Amino acid sequence: MLQKLSGVVLHTVKYNDKSNIVHIFTEQSGKLSFLVPVQRSRKSTVRAVLFQPLSLVEFEADIRPKSGIHPIREAKASYIFHTLPYDPYKSAIALFLAEFLYRALREEGENAPLFAYLVHSIQWLDVCEGKFANFHLVFLMRLSRFLGLYPNTDNYVEGDCFDLLNACFTATPPLHGMFVRPQESAHICQLMRMNYETMHLFAMNRMERNRCLDIINEYYRLHLPDFQELKSLSVLQELF
Repeated sequence: MLQKLSGVVLHTVKYNDKSNIVHIFTEQSGKLSFLVPVQRSRKSTVRAVLFQPLSLVEFEADIRPKSGIHPIREAKASYIFHTLPYDPYKSAIALFLAEFLYRALREEGENAPLFAYLVHSIQWLDVCEGKFANFHLVFLMRLSRFLGLYPNTDNYVEGDCFDLLNACFTATPPLHGMFVRPQESAHICQLMRMNYETMHLFAMNRMERNRCLDIINEYYRLHLPDFQELKSLSVLQELF
């Protein structure tokens, strides 16, 4: 049955000489996989350039309940980027976050608040004019709330450790050994207080920022089954 959908592009892989498989987080049905024909002419109703990491698209697809891959018939951009594909730092963030979402969301079902959060975040990054070095860190911390993984910060006091396994701050290191020491725990708590408008006020050097990213990545890997190693992680750490 033909359906009109809107979504965020997460991942594209070559299927054969005529088609690609594109994984998209849709507003209406969560994460789905689609078959996209390789563009053969300028008159094609589906252009491959539309399916770049974190692109926002509207499209019509033949949704087949018993199939895991649904053919796309027509597609267009729902939002035209101003800077994101052309700025090397922003495009590196987009590549990383698209891969992260592809691994983290898995077969996530319909989630309208999450979809709205993704669209808002992508558009904010696209139009911001500078001071976005902490964007990916803030994005990932706030993403955890939509996935039911947001840490408990209610009882945090300076000097606490962060218990990665139980997602809370503790006065003493937990016996299981999966924790973050007090100085780094303070950075994690600081990240939870940031938003896109205020994150530039919290200064971090490159080493601190990369360490926070390692901790966040480890946290997600502990709480999400089969969360694989991210290929784009090292690229992002080199840039930021």
